[in-house]
Amino acid sequence: MEFETGKQSMDELRAALDEGFHREFPGGMLQRRWEGEVLHLSGPGAKGVIQFENGKLVGWAQLSPPASLMRGMIEEKVTAAIQSAIA
Repeated sequence: MEFETGKQSMDELRAALDEGFHREFPGGMLQRRWEGEVLHLSGPGAKGVIQFENGKLVGWAQLSPPASLMRGMIEEKVTAAIQSAIA
């Protein structure tokens, strides 16, 4: 996944990303861990990374059951969280 943003660094997006993921995945369904400029995500059957590259947020994820069975919903929620952060 790639999302264009007018921001200059991940620092400008960190709080908004945390807020967006908390809203879309309440109750600790998705764990978030920052490692420098990289956001690591994990949940039951899912792990992924989001980082800032050349004015874009770039992310990838690996899904296995049970998360792979909910791929469409997970993609929608991740997209919503990121789009709210870059708006």
